[in-house]
Amino acid sequence: MAKSERDLRRAEFVRGAGWADAGERLLAGDASFRKYFRLSRPRESAVVMDAPPPQEDVRPFVRIGRHLIALGLSAPQILAEDAEHGFLLLEDLGDDTYARVLASGGDEGELYTRATDVLVQLYRAGDRALLPGLGAYAGDALIEAAMLLPEWYLPAATGKPTPPEETAGYIAAWKECLAALPSTPDALLLRDYHKDNLLWLPARPGVKACGLLDFQDAQRGHPSYDLVSLIEDARRDVPPAVHAACLARYIGETGLADAAGFRTGFALMAAQRHARIIGLFVRLLKRDGKPDYLPHLPRVWRMFESALQHEALAPLRLWVDRLLPPPRRRIGES
Repeated sequence: MAKSERDLRRAEFVRGAGWADAGERLLAGDASFRKYFRLSRPRESAVVMDAPPPQEDVRPFVRIGRHLIALGLSAPQILAEDAEHGFLLLEDLGDDTYARVLASGGDEGELYTRATDVLVQLYRAGDRALLPGLGAYAGDALIEAAMLLPEWYLPAATGKPTPPEETAGYIAAWKECLAALPSTPDALLLRDYHKDNLLWLPARPGVKACGLLDFQDAQRGHPSYDLVSLIEDARRDVPPAVHAACLARYIGETGLADAAGFRTGFALMAAQRHARIIGLFVRLLKRDGKPDYLPHLPRVWRMFESALQHEALAPLRLWVDRLLPPPRRRIGES
C-alpha cells in the first residue's frame, strides 16, 4: 500500500530522531485525531504520537508532561518533538494500563492507593502545580459542561425537546448548588483521571509507580475532581471499601482542615461529572451512532443519585426528581 503524505512525514521525523532502524507498529488511536505508534529495536522502544495540525496541538501535552515530571511524577519523557507538524517521540511506559492490570487480577487496593497518592502530591505542591495560563474548570465552565443532561438525555427520555424554562431552571439550580461550594485552593486537574489513562509501573517507587497519560487538557479547579474521576469511574464498579479508603486517604494525607467541606465539594464535582457523562453517552448514541457506552448508564445514574443526596445538591435533586423520575432513568438498561 502506498504511504500517505502523513506517513512519509512521520518517517522523516523518526529518522531525524535517530530511530530510522526501528520497526514500527500502530499502537492505538483515541477519540481525537491522534494516533500512536511503537518503535522497536533491540533492547529499547519508544512511542510516536502522531497528532496532525490543525486538529491537534502537541504543545499542551509537552508543557504539562514536563511539568508533571518536574513535580516528581511519571509522565512520558519527551525524547524528540516537532510541534509544527504534530509529532512527538515519547518514552515507552509499556502496555500495563490500570484497566488491563485490574482485569488480570492486579491488587486493586495497591493500584488505587498509588493513584490517590499522585493526587495528594499534586495538592501538596500547591501553587507550584498551577502553571500560568491554565483555564479554570469552575463556575460557569462546570455548568456548561453539565448542560449535556438537559440537551441530550432529557429529550431522549421524554421524546421531546427540553422546554427553555426547564433549561433555565437547571442552570439556576446549578448556580445555587455551586454557591454552597466551600472555598478551597485550586489544584491542578488532569481532567480524565481514570483506569484507562493510568499505567502501572511497579518497578518505580512511591507515586512514580502510577504512570500518567492523556493530561493535555489539564486545568485548575476543585481538588476533588480527579479523585471523583478515579473512584467514581463511569465504566467500572469501584468497590465501596476502595472508594471509602481512597477518599479517607486523600483527606488524611493532604491534611485538609475542612474535611466536611471537601466532602461537599466531592459531592458537587461528582454530580457535575455524572450529569455530563449521562448526557454525553446519549449524545454518542444519537449524534455519533455509538451505542457502546449505553450499558454504563445505569452505573452512572446510581452514582449521580448518590451524589444528589448531599444537602448542598438539594436544588438540583428537585429538578432531576421532577423532570427525570426513576422511570426516565432507564435508558441503557438491558
